[in-house]
Amino acid sequence: MSSPQPGDKSAGFTGLILGAIALFVILFGIVRITNAHYNAEEREGKPAAEAAK
Repeated sequence: MSSPQPGDKSAGFTGLILGAIALFVILFGIVRITNAHYNAEEREGKPAAEAAK
């Protein structure tokens, strides 16, 4: 096995940070899309329930 090069640690940390940011952005997008879906579903159901009262 070869010895680590001087730039290996920097590249590794850069990849770790960029990977964490990418995962956060993807998960944040999924949560936003899911919340929008259920909020729209909830808005559709409420007027019908209130009209029946």
